Amino acid sequence: MKISIIGDGGWGTALAVLLANKFSRVTLWGAFPAYLKVLKRKRINEKFLPGIIIPENVDILDDLAHALESAELIVLAIPAQYMRKVTRKIKVKFNKRAEIVSVAKGLEPGSSKRMSEVILEELGKTARVSVLSGPNIAYEVACGIPSAAVCASKNNQSVLNIQNVFMTPTFRIYASNDVIGVELAGALKNIIAIACGISDGLGFGTNTKAALLTRGLSEIMRLGIAMGAQKSTFSGLSGIGDLVTTCMNEKSRNRTLGEQLGKGKKLNNILRSNPMVIEGVGTAKVALKLSKKYGIIMPISLEVYNVLYNVKSPRDALRSLMNRQGKREI
Repeated sequence: MKISIIGDGGWGTALAVLLANKFSRVTLWGAFPAYLKVLKRKRINEKFLPGIIIPENVDILDDLAHALESAELIVLAIPAQYMRKVTRKIKVKFNKRAEIVSVAKGLEPGSSKRMSEVILEELGKTARVSVLSGPNIAYEVACGIPSAAVCASKNNQSVLNIQNVFMTPTFRIYASNDVIGVELAGALKNIIAIACGISDGLGFGTNTKAALLTRGLSEIMRLGIAMGAQKSTFSGLSGIGDLVTTCMNEKSRNRTLGEQLGKGKKLNNILRSNPMVIEGVGTAKVALKLSKKYGIIMPISLEVYNVLYNVKSPRDALRSLMNRQGKREI
């Protein structure tokens, strides 16, 4: 099988390492030729996945047409804001019978669409599109630390195909047909991770983080169900599993950004100092728009938005959450 991974960030690189241990050839494509030359020479992605050696059977390419040539599986590891641009380039170059897997965790700015919706719009409704998501820290997966994820598609055969490809002794894949739930859970949890990071930055403890995590899951679930997701998905790997991992892990980009905000750093300065895309920042805007569209109350997401875009102080945001009118737990 020829596998092409589009996107040389931390997650794309980690999946290339994982699959190179199972398949003879894997292709990894990146958008910046100068950086790819360094990657080829050093075989370590120091910017996005430091300390992990990229196996020699991973072909690192900057030519998209070459990377996609005869590919039977195309893994799209592209940040949400660039997904449409890249898939538009792929449209005339990819094998129409190939399985397409999105591993991005975000929503498109402007349109508020999920990644699978964007991909299908660009590649056509007949494209075989699946999504893969779960509680996965890229470095841990690349190191072979036991991990699990869920693959979702409306096409049952596609799910089985993806399971067979990605299943290894250290990476277990579960199946789902709830594409909406898996994608929304993976995107919206980044907002709650920012909130948990703010709590850490303010010096609060386990009680605060547990409350944010639990009530955060509640508002993610409310919006997800309103948009057509299955409730059970949010208690699974792509729901509570990914939420806990992102909110608790010290290396989580979204949690770390929140922590820096809680310590008084400015958003623009944080973003400028980090080469990686922090999806929760853009997702907070989309979530606010969706909450209004579907009439769903999302107080934590709203306060994260206020801190990010309305220059509200983290302490004032917390005060607003704690002073809300009493209600039943649902």
